[in-house]
Amino acid sequence: MHAPRLLDHFQNPRNVGELGPPAVKVDVTNPACGDMLRLSVRFEDERVVEARFQTRGCTASIAASSALTEWMIGKSRLELRTFHAALVEEAVGVLEPASKHAAVLCVDAVKQVLLKFSR
Repeated sequence: MHAPRLLDHFQNPRNVGELGPPAVKVDVTNPACGDMLRLSVRFEDERVVEARFQTRGCTASIAASSALTEWMIGKSRLELRTFHAALVEEAVGVLEPASKHAAVLCVDAVKQVLLKFSR
């Protein structure tokens, strides 16, 4: 059974969609389960001012992606570097062992955004 906050993010996802240029856009996939996350992030003065997601995957991955975008808004690049899987669980409630991959997918996406943004 999923945590109530996780179900809320799944049933009422925040920040769904895609941002156009000059947003940084990345696609990440979990090869084990096939879940896919497209994350679009717009920065102004080194801070995230907008974040959008499109996820194809399980309930946990969709909810985690929604929570990720909420967490990102207002964060600096330095703060993004501190992002880790436990922050996803903090945002959505405890993830079942079979759903932990959702947090890893979010971590992978943030790492890719930082790589692409620094270019």
